[in-house]
Amino acid sequence: MAASAAITTWDPVRSFSTEALYMGNIYEPLLWKNPAGSAEAYSPAIAESWSASADGKSWTFKIRSGATFHDGEPINAAAVKASIDAARDHAAASFIWAPVESVTAPDDSTVTLQLKYAAPMDLVASSTYGAWIVAPKALAASAKNDKYFEAGIDAGSGPYTIDSYKPGSKVVLKKYDGYWNKKAASHVDFVDISITPDAVTAQQMLTAGEVDYATNIPLENVKTLASDPKFTVKDFNSPFNFLAMFNTSRAPLNDPEVRRALSYAIPYKEIIDIGGQGYGTQSHGPAPSGIFPYSQDVPQYSQDLEKAKQLLASAGHADGMNLKLTYASENPAEARFVPLIKDAFAKIGVKLDVKAELFNQQWDSAKADPQSAQDIFVLNYWPTYSDAGSDNLTTLFHSSEKPSFNLSYWKSPEYDKLVDKAATLTGTDMDAAQGLYKEAMDLLYREAPAAFLYDARTVSVVPAGLEVPAYNENYPFTAFFAPIKRAA
Repeated sequence: MAASAAITTWDPVRSFSTEALYMGNIYEPLLWKNPAGSAEAYSPAIAESWSASADGKSWTFKIRSGATFHDGEPINAAAVKASIDAARDHAAASFIWAPVESVTAPDDSTVTLQLKYAAPMDLVASSTYGAWIVAPKALAASAKNDKYFEAGIDAGSGPYTIDSYKPGSKVVLKKYDGYWNKKAASHVDFVDISITPDAVTAQQMLTAGEVDYATNIPLENVKTLASDPKFTVKDFNSPFNFLAMFNTSRAPLNDPEVRRALSYAIPYKEIIDIGGQGYGTQSHGPAPSGIFPYSQDVPQYSQDLEKAKQLLASAGHADGMNLKLTYASENPAEARFVPLIKDAFAKIGVKLDVKAELFNQQWDSAKADPQSAQDIFVLNYWPTYSDAGSDNLTTLFHSSEKPSFNLSYWKSPEYDKLVDKAATLTGTDMDAAQGLYKEAMDLLYREAPAAFLYDARTVSVVPAGLEVPAYNENYPFTAFFAPIKRAA
């Protein structure tokens, strides 16, 4: 295989980056979150069953018997408790466990979480970050030496273990013969992964037959491969969406009428066609398709240049304005579609000064001082786990004293009240929470602190003769290797 995913750490607790591609094959959470449209929302993993109290403040997970870690030690409630305690203490995504007051293991097969407030712990327990169950001996070793895992040591229970690792170059995974889930056991003994950051190189390796599969192909070349009988192209929901955040802290974008005018000027279809190479759908607010609390009933803007001109004129800007837009230079989709926004704005008298920066530079500048920051911040965002209400809607638009990802600098007590109330209901009444989040997204549409561009689709190029599982948008950086097999 060729994969773009680098390893920033092999520590499953501290992991918060693209090494998730490997983690999802080596480790397991308590539960797996199934793709949108599945008959069941979750599949059992380390937990074979789970339940919540009526008030949503106590969750009980029954740990399966007979499962072992790669070191041969049994998985039991004490091991699960130790993993959750470690995640609460120092996981990069430790914040997902914020609702937890205490973790207890009253017997070898039971783990109970007592919460400070009702929360959807099934979503938390199935996160792609901060929720892996780790062998206790390795946790103890890591507590003494925080670099313990970095040579390529693993301590999981999944279908694969690390056979070898050459930093920046290669990862070889080996089938774990003691894996508890015989129905989902690996079809191949070894997966040899070449770390290949450049997508063009990955494509060349694939078409030359140097690898059986590549996780990253340039979108602009996918149509060519789709016309080749040696490949099948499939696309799926992903949690990634693009938005353009308007600086509401100062004129002229402190006026919602101006923000609505710009929202009407944006060429959404062309952005998807060019930026996403057709693999995307126009966003319905900040929750990506397939991720709670997405709703296709949230209104959308469509390009209407005459209406945009009228709104600008009524807001006192008939002569147009000058604005500055920044985007991440390393994001090829943004590089493709930002010129379309500039051209469209020019048609309504808005001159756009475009600046490409490495994302961390762009982000640091935007957080420093809203009064001198960019007017428009183009952002590609995704939730840490499969709750875009507690993440996207809150992280991006809830009022804050200092900006982090709220790069529109928007403050709305009405919006804050809606998302805060919804968050208290997700552990007990998801339908009620969905309704409140829908009201919040309707408010985002009316007030337009950002333009919601598109939800990206994930594209998979599958060679003939290979069976590859459907992508799961809840694990955006993970390619699950165990189900991959050669066609009969």
